[in-house]
Amino acid sequence: MVCLEGAGVRLRPASPDDAKARFSLGTDVDIAKMFGVSGSDVKPVTRDAAEEWAQGQAKNPYAWMIDVEERLIGEIKLHSLNFQDRRASMAIAIYHPAFLGKGLGSEAIRLLLRHAFTELELHRIGIRVLAYNERAIRAYQKCGFVVEGRERETAFVDGKWHDDLMMGLLSTEFLA
Repeated sequence: MVCLEGAGVRLRPASPDDAKARFSLGTDVDIAKMFGVSGSDVKPVTRDAAEEWAQGQAKNPYAWMIDVEERLIGEIKLHSLNFQDRRASMAIAIYHPAFLGKGLGSEAIRLLLRHAFTELELHRIGIRVLAYNERAIRAYQKCGFVVEGRERETAFVDGKWHDDLMMGLLSTEFLA
């Protein structure tokens, strides 16, 4: 698996050694809400959970750790790959609140998209995002994703139903 280098972020393969860094990042309630977790359901990251997470990521050939100045701040990955149809879904998480809103997620997304569309020769990348996650939606749109649909009331967060947006990007759009 390759490292993907940008001006501000580095995407690198995961390793079991990432457990300590993931544990130290903990769980931020506001970030967890963006993933669809109610505030009352947010639990601290345990050492065992961090170990399990790191081992799982290390086994995934399409998962990268997002490093800033050699410090783990998050992860990005492709999943649900279908090489016959040349498509996949993408997920990204920035776990450190101090690194949100600085364009680092957008940079990580662009690095992954370039790799997916050129090296893996995928044609389409799709994402799902909660409609209230405006920061993520802006980042996805900045990278070229377009809203393709809305799935109504898919997540019950903090006592209310919320919609999911389906967004997509084609290789021809990204590489143009």
